[in-house]
Amino acid sequence: MKALFIGGTGTISTAITEMLAKQGCELYLINRGNHNDELPAEVRVLQADINDESRVAELIAELEFDVVADFIAFVPSQLERDYRLFKGKTRQFIFISSASAYQTPLSDYRITEGTPLSNPFWEYSRNKIACEDYLLKLYRDEGFPVTIVRPSHTYGNQSVPLGVHGAKGSWQVLKRMLENKPVIIHGDGTSLWTITHNTDFAKGFIGLMGNIHAIGEAVHITSDESVTWNQIHEIIAGTLGVKLHTVHVPSEFLAASSDLDLRGSLLGDKANTVVFDNSKLKRLVPEFVATTRADQGIRSTIKHILEHPELQIADPEFDQWCDRVIGVLEEALVKIRNEK
Repeated sequence: MKALFIGGTGTISTAITEMLAKQGCELYLINRGNHNDELPAEVRVLQADINDESRVAELIAELEFDVVADFIAFVPSQLERDYRLFKGKTRQFIFISSASAYQTPLSDYRITEGTPLSNPFWEYSRNKIACEDYLLKLYRDEGFPVTIVRPSHTYGNQSVPLGVHGAKGSWQVLKRMLENKPVIIHGDGTSLWTITHNTDFAKGFIGLMGNIHAIGEAVHITSDESVTWNQIHEIIAGTLGVKLHTVHVPSEFLAASSDLDLRGSLLGDKANTVVFDNSKLKRLVPEFVATTRADQGIRSTIKHILEHPELQIADPEFDQWCDRVIGVLEEALVKIRNEK
């Protein structure tokens, strides 16, 4: 198989890239070369900014592909560019959308590919929906060979899956645990969430590549395991060997009190219970099974982070915000009790 990835070095795509290289795929990546140091030697890099359309057109002038996949498109205009570049040059075009595009809040917690797409809380999700609409129209009107893939919360070695964290990643939450400080969990921590290790995602994704039955289809790829946010934090604390101290805070309060887009990432995503029905993926890729349990994946990620100091990025602004939020809630509780 001959494939081209736009991106190819992110959390989701890295595992796919590594797996395809081991399988002998003739794989090309288009990226700016910022994170190529650890790419498998077999991977061929076409170094360019994908937004430099004329340069990319030159690089691919003599090439055709079985699969082209865009991991970094977020708005329809970027896919309009891809269409101009790859029309007639690929047998399959895969767009990585997002499971956050599904109806929010859900009318049924069990999500299938037939669940409506609607997210009034998050512009990111609405843009992904617009991208899907654009591509499906191309498929219906012109036969452009589109496959849409919807990841949910996919993670790898560099960041622990969390609901509330700062702009610099997950390390500051782990650091608070190690310092015996309380950590914030949105809501009451009992909503169900699905996390998927990127190596499991890669197996499903590769099974869709070159799959004639996936053309014109939208498919989500997730684990079948559901865990609560309380369980996720207990796994993290247990792996670190510390006692967990939590403060549960309403998601609406967190969204209103933070400069981060928690309205989108919480109210439009992580604050909701989501359980995915992967029947469609398993029909298309019968061999697919997610084999990395939440506890196994999280332990592996934490081990990697602890062994790589460069991933331990401090986020003092987020740390101070956590202290302020917790302090305000404690003060309010004392005030209420004293007024009895």
